[in-house]
Amino acid sequence: MLRTEAVIDLAAIKGNVASLKARTSAEVMAVVKADGYGHGLLPAATAALAGGATWLGTAIVDEAVALRRSGIGARLLSWLWTPEEIATVHAAVEHDVDLSVSSRWQLDAVVEQARTLGRTARVHLKIDTGLSRNGCYVDDWPDLVAAVAKSEAAGEIEAVGVWSHFAYADAPGHPTIAKQIDAFTAAVGVAEHAGLRPSVRHLANSAATLTLPEAHFDLVRPGIAVYGLSPVDEQFDLVPAMTLRAAAALVKRVHAGEGVSYGHEYTTTRDTTLVLVPLGYADGVPRHASSKGPVWINGERFTLAGRVCMDQVIVDVGDLPVSAGDPVVLFGSGREGEPTAQDWADAVGTIHYEIVTRIGPRVSRVYVGGDA
Repeated sequence: MLRTEAVIDLAAIKGNVASLKARTSAEVMAVVKADGYGHGLLPAATAALAGGATWLGTAIVDEAVALRRSGIGARLLSWLWTPEEIATVHAAVEHDVDLSVSSRWQLDAVVEQARTLGRTARVHLKIDTGLSRNGCYVDDWPDLVAAVAKSEAAGEIEAVGVWSHFAYADAPGHPTIAKQIDAFTAAVGVAEHAGLRPSVRHLANSAATLTLPEAHFDLVRPGIAVYGLSPVDEQFDLVPAMTLRAAAALVKRVHAGEGVSYGHEYTTTRDTTLVLVPLGYADGVPRHASSKGPVWINGERFTLAGRVCMDQVIVDVGDLPVSAGDPVVLFGSGREGEPTAQDWADAVGTIHYEIVTRIGPRVSRVYVGGDA
């Protein structure tokens, strides 16, 4: 095996999307932002499409354009861009990437590029239904949809969709969920009253795709579930797609009373074996996983010994036979008993989204179960 590697199971991604698609009559947009949640942008996108997704979504426009330039022909939506990214907007319109619009300045920017290119740009209008993040505020919504209707009548844009995002879908039954659905339905009504006829209304993220069929509308947008990680307590039939592992770089026998790693926060209590693992916080291993992060070596679980360093961590394995080069698994699917990304999230008080997306470029991506 390689020094460090994130093994990505493309068959798992394909199967996860197929499973999500089976739960809904709506179309499926697989969200592949942030380099496919750390799994690889193009391989993840290709596997998701093979599983039945008909749309792909990215936050950053550059990723959507990169997919188009790589030969991806599916519908693409991108939603996070600033006034300084006019060249990026130009590329998006040129490459038939749908853009989210939440304000008049964004609409004006898209219209300008559409005129420059002599093309009709495709836009999705985002309404803020209660997350107070991206999206048009409800007070400004009528003015925005009126301006969009005017530009659509002029042939400059096509209002393809209306969309929003949940704040609490990962807490089924939370009172904000019904309020957001009502707010979204009302916003769609305002848009339709202004003369818009969006072909896709979309609100459901992974959690809503799994637990809220009433929020599916025309399109669902699963993200983390595509990669086999459930946003709610139930795992459903999702299969985690990433395994993070490294080859043991050094194995040595030490005496009791030896301080381990910076600050000697860990001290050996007996004669024992220490295993040096060449993964550290520069690779995405959380530093606050020091003396907390679980690992799997030769069929047994252990916890990191002492502080996470920039390039390496240490594991006290007692008397377990280990040799240099043996695989050390930080997390995987859990099917063999190894820790999962959720175990790491629990250990350090975060979410599994962060655990997989923070794995850095020094870690080689190795693809199995399909074409990369």
